[in-house]
Amino acid sequence: MEFDVNLAGRMEEITKAFVAVKSVNGTAGEKAAADFVEGWLRRIPYFAAHPKQVIRQEIKGDKLQRSNIFAWVHGKKRESTDTILLHGHMDTVGTEDYGKLEAYAVDCDKLLAKLLQLDLPSGLREELASGDWLPGRGACDMKSGDVVFMVLLEYLSQHLEWFSGNLLLSINPVEENQHTGMLAGLSLLVKLQQEQGFHYLFAINNDYICPLYEGDTHRYIYTGVVGKLLPCFYIRGHETHVGQCFEGVDASVAMAEIVRALNYNTNYCDGYQGEFTLPPSVLKLKDLKNSYNVQTAQEAFAYFNYMVHSKSAVQILAEMKAVAQKALDTVTTRIQAGAAAYAELSGQAALSAGCRPVRVLTAEELTALIKENEADIEETLQARAAELQEDGMDLRMISLELVRLLVRKADFLGPVAVVFFAPPYCPFNTLRQENEGERRLYEQLAGIVNDFGQETGETYEIKQFFPSLSDSSYLTIQDDETSVACLQKNMPAMAKLYPLPLESIRALHIPALNYGCYGKDAHKWTERVYKPYSFQVLPRLLLKTFAEFLG
Repeated sequence: MEFDVNLAGRMEEITKAFVAVKSVNGTAGEKAAADFVEGWLRRIPYFAAHPKQVIRQEIKGDKLQRSNIFAWVHGKKRESTDTILLHGHMDTVGTEDYGKLEAYAVDCDKLLAKLLQLDLPSGLREELASGDWLPGRGACDMKSGDVVFMVLLEYLSQHLEWFSGNLLLSINPVEENQHTGMLAGLSLLVKLQQEQGFHYLFAINNDYICPLYEGDTHRYIYTGVVGKLLPCFYIRGHETHVGQCFEGVDASVAMAEIVRALNYNTNYCDGYQGEFTLPPSVLKLKDLKNSYNVQTAQEAFAYFNYMVHSKSAVQILAEMKAVAQKALDTVTTRIQAGAAAYAELSGQAALSAGCRPVRVLTAEELTALIKENEADIEETLQARAAELQEDGMDLRMISLELVRLLVRKADFLGPVAVVFFAPPYCPFNTLRQENEGERRLYEQLAGIVNDFGQETGETYEIKQFFPSLSDSSYLTIQDDETSVACLQKNMPAMAKLYPLPLESIRALHIPALNYGCYGKDAHKWTERVYKPYSFQVLPRLLLKTFAEFLG
């Protein structure tokens, strides 16, 4: 099927309208975005005639009344249940970074005019002045990608004889942090599989693609998505007055040593088939003092973003425990050496040896110790987690409070450190060459992309893992049962705080591809999408893919 060039202009105009619906994650705007998508779909004649093929799925118990929007068209070329899932998210990050231009952050045309009045770097100015780039919060990440799907669905609803099977659209909220929309949507995907007989071939996410380095002109196709764990560290040290600073273990100093040892450390990049994740990055670091005093910090807390391509939770937990033990040994040795050096400097007798080694445990090990005397400790954790969640506490801080509860119950006399996991957990996945079905899919995809690149002059590169966190993580899971069990045992009250529908994910087992609109500076005030590729080239690649698998 030839691409109707008039669709490009339509995609641009609808993108502007969708961006104008401010849908910052965690606000009522996400409900408004769902209203926009549903309303737009229901005005399509095909869906007016088939209203049950547009489904609004409200997220159960969500205080903001957010919803997933699903819609599908059924081809008439021949009878088939083969189905391609097209999915994207409707929420965005906040707009505070626009500063004085925040009032224009979701008005693409006015923002462009205001940006061109600023003293911009020459390259950015040239791009914006060319008319080929559309700025705005969500224009790149990822409302343009949603709109490309929506317009193609509308277009193909007028050409049902061109394809067989189903094209199923899923637009979801809450992607930018907890992935709640996609997780809730899995139940509907299973229901459609059972009731409509959908046979899911694969999913295509249209989350944005971008240059990976300076001067990069490639267009990327991804055959999977990076995973993520959030390893956490809690230290309860041995407090002391600063006038006797060598007599204790300052938890904040000990935690700083863990951060120094782990942050940006490429020894912990996870590799698979020649592709590597970025190293761990600290996302939070704090002591737990509530007010000023001259006592050293007794407690400290930190957690890290840890990207995953193939490592198991078992391996990562062992790594983190080893990092903590080495860091804490380093700190205690340093304190002891400092005490000796100060004694010599001041001419005093040797100082009191108050600094003691720090015991390092995993959450599983700590819980096992308590179970010896308190068999129902898991129920206690679940109940406490429910109380704190009802109070609106951040999930990471709830996890910390549960660990502090465990440490209090263990009643350790000396310093202790606990290594554990907190939400979210994003499973990794990719097309594996050792799996025959996945290898065949990869070869078909590679053929499509190679032919299309020669036809259009675009330079494509297929990579295994979409490098940003994505809803695609929850369509299939390649972590084995041992890894998942380790995660469950070391994420306190996981069943309450981050209940994953693992059975649904394993049952669906939908390969997760990412095509994506092309843009730059997502999550920055210079966020922008490149219109010529996103609204003219990408739709043709999608149609070519549909033709290969459903035509």
